[in-house]
Amino acid sequence: MAEKFVSASDVARLAGVSRSAVSRTFTEGASVAPKTRARVMKAAEELGYRVNLLARTLHKERSDLVGLVGANLSNPYISAQVDALTAALYDNGLQCMLLNLARAQDDIENALAKLLEYRVRTVVLLSGAVPDTLMRLAAANGTRLVLINRPLPENIGLVDQIEADSAAGGALAARRLLAAGCTNVAVVLSESRTSAKLARAEAFIAVMEQHHVPVTQWSQGRNTYETGIEAARGLLAKPGIDGIFGVTDEIALGVMNTARHELGLSVPNDVSVIGFDDAPISDWSSHQLTTIRQSLSSLTSATLKAITGPANAPCSHHFIPVSLVERRSARSVEPPNSDAGGA
Repeated sequence: MAEKFVSASDVARLAGVSRSAVSRTFTEGASVAPKTRARVMKAAEELGYRVNLLARTLHKERSDLVGLVGANLSNPYISAQVDALTAALYDNGLQCMLLNLARAQDDIENALAKLLEYRVRTVVLLSGAVPDTLMRLAAANGTRLVLINRPLPENIGLVDQIEADSAAGGALAARRLLAAGCTNVAVVLSESRTSAKLARAEAFIAVMEQHHVPVTQWSQGRNTYETGIEAARGLLAKPGIDGIFGVTDEIALGVMNTARHELGLSVPNDVSVIGFDDAPISDWSSHQLTTIRQSLSSLTSATLKAITGPANAPCSHHFIPVSLVERRSARSVEPPNSDAGGA
């Protein structure tokens, strides 16, 4: 096992060339004689040399390193976000550094400082409850930000916002439960009550109020599957509620599986359940959760566009449209009554 990394100077000595010749050989577009290039490449292969990308970053106007920051990476949709975005970064010649804030809530400033020490070109704040202080710290260091499903605090700097149309999604969920014939419904949030989740819940409630349908709100616990479990136990212990909207798929799945497997209820015959996100897990045959889709491909494309744009580009605000995905957790829409007529 090698005791240290092979350096460009090691390659230069073996190839019998200058250190700068090695650097030019591994710099795209740089001029180097064919014989010199061949000697350098042969020596590099023998030694197992790899270019030090971090060192190279110091000499570039912008680095190829992107920081991803999240606080709830176990959430199925956020996990899918990370998977899609890191693959897209790799395809575009960019690298990723992931900062998980789940256990750094009391040391956020130090955690972000470590990220910024690597001179990341952009910091992407994934969906979830990432505090405003983190955004301000990144902006103070001149780092461009991409916010996903987050409001923009004042005076932050260069920021690109990417948001799903949460209000439209909440309204879609309400109309779907109304179409299923639900007359007593609930909406389940978490204590985090982020702006996106609040917008979904508020739009859902507004539509229900227009149709004079009572709504019970449950906003306890974290944004997790376990919160869905507790909500189901609390809301469905007594007969009455026949429709539930979970503001994330993770919450909705906790509600649905508890209703089925612990409380002995039929989903959707006894209670219809709708989620929000369209995380891949929602389409599993054991779940088949009806949900509101915020397109992962559209979100990834918009995020990548913001990352690869000019460093001084104007701030942007991109909305991701949402749509209803029909599966099997909401009662079938009843066709309108018709009068066949006749004698």
